[in-house]
Parts: sequence; C-alpha cells; structure tokens
Amino acid sequence: MKLGLFMMPLHPSYREVADCYDRDIDQLILADKVGFDEAWLGEHFTEKWENAPAPDLLIAKALALTERIKFGTGVTLLGMHEPVYLAHRVAMLDHLARGRFQWGIGLGGIPTDMALMGLDPSEGRARAAEALDVVLGLWDNDGTFRYDGEFFKIDTPALDPVTERGLHMKPLQLPHPPIAVAASTSLSGSLKVAGARGWSPMSSSILSKTYLPGHWDTYAEAANAAGNSANRSDWRIARDIFVGPTPKIARERARAVLGRNYDVHQLPSRKNTVQMELMKIDPDMKDEDIDVDYLMEHVWIVGDPEECADKVRALYDDVGGFGTLLSITADSDDASWDHESLTLLAEEVGPRIADLG
Repeated sequence: MKLGLFMMPLHPSYREVADCYDRDIDQLILADKVGFDEAWLGEHFTEKWENAPAPDLLIAKALALTERIKFGTGVTLLGMHEPVYLAHRVAMLDHLARGRFQWGIGLGGIPTDMALMGLDPSEGRARAAEALDVVLGLWDNDGTFRYDGEFFKIDTPALDPVTERGLHMKPLQLPHPPIAVAASTSLSGSLKVAGARGWSPMSSSILSKTYLPGHWDTYAEAANAAGNSANRSDWRIARDIFVGPTPKIARERARAVLGRNYDVHQLPSRKNTVQMELMKIDPDMKDEDIDVDYLMEHVWIVGDPEECADKVRALYDDVGGFGTLLSITADSDDASWDHESLTLLAEEVGPRIADLG
C-alpha cells in the first residue's frame, strides 16, 4: 500500500493567502521526509477555501525543496485552459521535475469557475475533451500539428531547421507523464475515459464504501472493452484522515478541523446535490443524518495508529483492494496537529498496512 497526499488545498477563509502556501509547502517537505510516495495539488479559481488557481507554481517551489516525493496536479481542469499554453506549462514542469511529475486531469469543473471564464457549463466536458486532444496531439508530433474542433482551432508552425523556431516543447517523460483521472460520481464518465486510455483512476474522498466498488467496476469495464489491463494497484482512493496519539485526541482534533471544514465550507455547497447521496452508506438515509459524527465513524479515517490501520484494512476489504491511499491535507490552527497526523500516518500506520496493495 502506497501513501500519498491530496492537497486541495483546503484552508479556512480567514487564513492569509501567503500563509496558506507556506503551510502547504511545510507539509509537502514533511511528507517527503517521512516517506510519502506522492502528493497531488488541486486547482480552483473561485473557491476561497481551496485557493490554488495555479498548482504548477506551488509544485515548482516544492520540487526545489524536496528530494524524492512525486508531485501531480490534482487536477488540471482541462476545460478552463487554452491547450497550447497548457501543453507547454505542463511540459516545462515535467522537465523541472526530472521524472517526479504526474499529470492529474479532470473533465469537469464547478459552475462558478466556468462562469468566471465565461464558459457554458453544458459544454464543459466537450471543451475539456478537445483540450486534452490538443495537448496530447502537440506532444505526439514532431513537424506540424493541426486541429479543427468546435472550441479550438490549432495550426502550429513547422520547425525551421535554420532558425529552430516552430513546434516546440515536449515533456521529459514520453509520450507524456503518467496520467491519472479524478472522479467523484458513481458512474463517472471520466473513469470510462481513464479505463479506455489506460490511465489511472483516482476516487474522491466523499464516496462512501457503498459507492466505491462501482467506481472500480466502471473503470475496469472500460479498460477491458478497450483491451487494457485493469490493475487494482493503480487505483488511488482519497480519504479525510486524522491520526492522533490516542483515539480521544484524534477525535477531538478531527472534530475541530475536519468538522470545521465540513460544517462551514463543504456542507453548504453539497446541500441538495448528488454529493450528499454519495456519502451515505445506506441510500435510504436522510441528508440531515450526514453530520460530523456520522462522517467520523463511516467515511473519514480517524483514530490512533492502530485504529486507523484497522479502518484502512476494512476499506481495502470492502472495495476489493486498491493501491494508494491519499490523505486529504488539513489546515489546523495549530499546525503541529497536521504534522503529527502525517508523521503518524507514514511511520506508524504505513507499516501496519504494508502488506496491502
């Protein structure tokens, strides 16, 4: 079982922006030191609590301050980007990372992000699909590249052998960095794309154990139909995790931090949406039953190292196996809580679940 971080990032809105990024960098440096395998950094434009409009900038800084951990965008919101510019930024980041970069992509986007860009939400997935085709097409060509789509029309200049101007940068890792696709709905179209293309699936932290097996089935069916192998070791599952030195301390801290995040930020945006359904272990539950106590016992992983290891093992058995556990990063007012949780997860929970995967 590999361990990773999923850094939305998630910060209370009263935190100064620069302080948010300093805290993120501190956690990434710690994760590298204690042995996490990877970290994925989110992207949003209109989420005040998830204030990361340019995760590649944060990754570039973190690369210079770490030695081993791999970084990925978690995720690049494809429909929000001009694809030629995106292709070059990602390629440049891959060179900076010297093999420590993975590209996480998403085919959707929240409505306010799309409104900011002046985009029609009904066209979001189609626009994202075209952007992806352009990026991969640019990376796959040596001469010229032309694309005539509904949203993007690309005609690149050929490389002039004298001036050496023309179609330019490819990533270091050819034909492209490892790609992972994030998804949150039970029958996600994004997972079908991932399976058909042979990319890795990442499952959202909001999904209860009731819906996670369907995520794998959707991915595996698409992979098999395309003639690709579906390997559970490639499956990443994200979870809100808080490890403490004792069960009591862990729950107190989780209530103060994860509970704050849920009550103040997440619940208001999830009300009357499918996300409420996805957190239920019983579809007949009422939405009002999805509170901090319920999440702490049934969706989040909270406890001392032994208890958390038992919960990871139970999740592994419930879904039929997966390869990487991604811990959603938190931002406690006392940063030592977050650092202790990550250290305990890596050094005391990790060895207890090392046989899984």
